[in-house]
Amino acid sequence: MAGLKYLTGFGNEFASEDPRCPGSLPEGQNSPQVCPYGLYAEQLSGSAFTCPRATNKRSWLYRILPSVRHKPFTPMNCGNLSENWNEVEPDPNQLRWMPFTVTKASEKKVDFVLGLHTICGAGDSKSRSGIAIHIYTCNTSMIDRCFQNSDGDFLIVPQKGEILITTEFGKMMVEPNEICVIQQGMRFTVDVFGETRGYVLEVYGAHFELPDLGPIGANGLANPRDFQIPVAWFEDRTVASGYTIINKYQGKLFSCQQDFSPFNVVAWHGNYTPYKYNLENFMVINCVAFDHADPSIFTVLTAKTTRPGVAIADFVIFPPRWGVADHTFRPPYYHRNCMSEFMGLIKGHYEAKEEGFQPGGASLHSIMTPHGPDFDCFEKNSTAELKPERVAEGTMAFMFESSFSMAVTKWGLETCQRLDKSYYKCWEPLKSHFNPNWRPSSK
Repeated sequence: MAGLKYLTGFGNEFASEDPRCPGSLPEGQNSPQVCPYGLYAEQLSGSAFTCPRATNKRSWLYRILPSVRHKPFTPMNCGNLSENWNEVEPDPNQLRWMPFTVTKASEKKVDFVLGLHTICGAGDSKSRSGIAIHIYTCNTSMIDRCFQNSDGDFLIVPQKGEILITTEFGKMMVEPNEICVIQQGMRFTVDVFGETRGYVLEVYGAHFELPDLGPIGANGLANPRDFQIPVAWFEDRTVASGYTIINKYQGKLFSCQQDFSPFNVVAWHGNYTPYKYNLENFMVINCVAFDHADPSIFTVLTAKTTRPGVAIADFVIFPPRWGVADHTFRPPYYHRNCMSEFMGLIKGHYEAKEEGFQPGGASLHSIMTPHGPDFDCFEKNSTAELKPERVAEGTMAFMFESSFSMAVTKWGLETCQRLDKSYYKCWEPLKSHFNPNWRPSSK
């Protein structure tokens, strides 16, 4: 949307007020006896009060009416949103899904919340430890209703169609090849402009942060200055027919009614905000001598566990880059992993499987499930001339990697009817090249 403005930085202390109400941020304190313009002061906490300063997350919102003014929450139909990891038997096979179907508006109007489908996950929102991966497919904007996730953070990856997200902090336009994060408890609504599809990574019990850079140094990967935060925007709107607040709580959906728009925050300050990031800004680190480096060098964001170096989830991308490694099989290696690997494709063709893995589809290689390049990729790259070349040009694949052993939902295995049951066949042509007569060349 033309004209949208943003603040920049990651985890900064920000402050913003709608220019229609200059001076709406209190000076020198958070909760004055009377706020400017007669506003209410409300704190949104994203961490315990006593967390160390480096990890303490909170923002102060100055709003026309406080969020507590609403009718009681009542249960509502969860659709295909689920936290039931035991509804079908475990499946350790390599899984791949064809592009997920987007319902046409002429058949049924589906907004962002109705279009959320849980494909896999693990853990428990009640104990604040776990992960869920959802697909969203929708064709209609949310009208006089908003969504709040009390269970965790949403990392949203649009694949088809831009989405305009209105939050209590302001507005963000998020296009394919961008991502956004809506942190726990933040209310938002989604406007779409046609058939729309994307992926959602949900984490319980931790917030996303930038990965440590270690020997890389002070700069590289996703630079903090490239993250964008919305600026304050409000509407003072009465909704006589009722405004619906949808709350995801302990894996279930609840709704309540109020007679005003929740996007009535005139000013705010703090370090607990929604944000977006353009994946084209990622500064790629890659091997420049030999061997294929581990994909962790492409980590954009991580949600850490309490174990050093182990993530609830890493968000990893495979962006356009140069391949220059000498005497090396350059595509990804064959692999069995103690982590779960869920992959999606925003655009283009993934280098290890140029056929079958399509934009808007997905794959899941579970813990210790073998995976790697298909037959065509192996044969081609085992004999290719090793000269500098562009890799993944016009492509953006990504991975949600997790230490949790994720279970696939019934919707993911059966109901969606997008599971590619022939996926295993891409490895069947692989043949033995073993030569017992081979000997090292003399030096």
